[in-house]
Amino acid sequence: MTTKTAPPRSNPALGRLIAATGLTNLADGIAVVVWAWLGTLLTRDPLLVALMPMALRLPWFLLALPAGIVTDRVDRRRLIVVMDLCRCGGFVAVAMLVWTAVPLPPAPASGLTSPGLFAALLVCAFVIGAAEVFRDNAAQTILPTIVSHDVLEQANGRLLSVELIGNALLGPALGAFLIAAALPLPFAVNAVAFGLSAVFMIGLAGRFRPVRATRAGIAQELREGLDVLRGAPLLRLLAWITGIWNLLHQMVVIALVLHVQENLGLGARAYGLILAAGAVGGILGGIFAARVVRAMGPGAAARWMTLASALAFAAIAMAPNAVVLALVLAAFEFTGLVWNTVSVSYRQRAVPDALLGRVNSLYRMLAWGMMPLGLVLSGVVVRLVDGMAAREVALVAPFWVAAAGVAVLTALVWRPLGRRFAAVQAQMPSRSSV
Repeated sequence: MTTKTAPPRSNPALGRLIAATGLTNLADGIAVVVWAWLGTLLTRDPLLVALMPMALRLPWFLLALPAGIVTDRVDRRRLIVVMDLCRCGGFVAVAMLVWTAVPLPPAPASGLTSPGLFAALLVCAFVIGAAEVFRDNAAQTILPTIVSHDVLEQANGRLLSVELIGNALLGPALGAFLIAAALPLPFAVNAVAFGLSAVFMIGLAGRFRPVRATRAGIAQELREGLDVLRGAPLLRLLAWITGIWNLLHQMVVIALVLHVQENLGLGARAYGLILAAGAVGGILGGIFAARVVRAMGPGAAARWMTLASALAFAAIAMAPNAVVLALVLAAFEFTGLVWNTVSVSYRQRAVPDALLGRVNSLYRMLAWGMMPLGLVLSGVVVRLVDGMAAREVALVAPFWVAAAGVAVLTALVWRPLGRRFAAVQAQMPSRSSV
């Protein structure tokens, strides 16, 4: 497969990919607010509330490996289009379910107001999450086929910035206003966004079926992907770090919803604006990530950004109001974008295209498959502490647990990250053909 050499700013294929990415992440950003918020309208039990986003994340653990095999067998652009259309249909179903159920009765402290609706929403969330697994795995393998390897940091920075603009800046704010206006409305808007994304991807020119000499059986193909991961110590380390970090991050994400509602006394619009304001830092991170990585080196950048996230989780627990919380989230998102740029760019360079889907799926099974556990753990921590301390203390307990967990993680990986990135950098001249 011929790698395109056009720089990011003059690459029409990259432009289409960025447009589709922006639309899907706008929908994902809307979903950040509305899935969890809808859960709080059906119950105030933190463990039950966590089930809604958990249904979205569970497919990453169950389906990541099949998604990798499929990605390395089919036209990746076509796979993205089909999955976007599946998510479009899923959100149409959710919008209709919610539309037929409103107005909802007040949510109880325990149990559910509408168990049937809750169960149906969980099924829809799982289907939408399953489509996301296949779509996102395929999307991350496309970029190295439309830009040259020497501009991957810039291209990834642009993509990650667009993702943040949709996912954390515009999406949450828009989702909050939409759900305040009419409960089914944000789900209908998401259906439109995924439909438009499919249109952009249909028009993406190029060859996106991986070139492979032979096609082995499923077991052999999985072994090939595992062999690459086993033979790349840095890639394996990054996968484990990301998985553990994502577990702890999901504890913070789900706890933040009830913390904002009950401890800070804020509504959906304010919550959306807090997330949107925090995303500004992430956008800046996407813009300056390549410069930060060049100045610090990838190993130092990865280590310091991991440490900074531990401090950010603790600061979220101590933020006294919405303004301070937004500033903390801005700093946190900046560090997260720099980390992602280092991790994703290295993976795209190090793995051959014919194996990228399978290795990507194995990596993301570790990295994303831990998320459902983090969501459940957050609810468990709140329940345990709620029995021993005041409710307001219980609601911030997941932040402190996450901060302590990332601090320990940082200490454990500090030296290995530095050594392995240094080893990779030393081998770069002899691996220029990778």
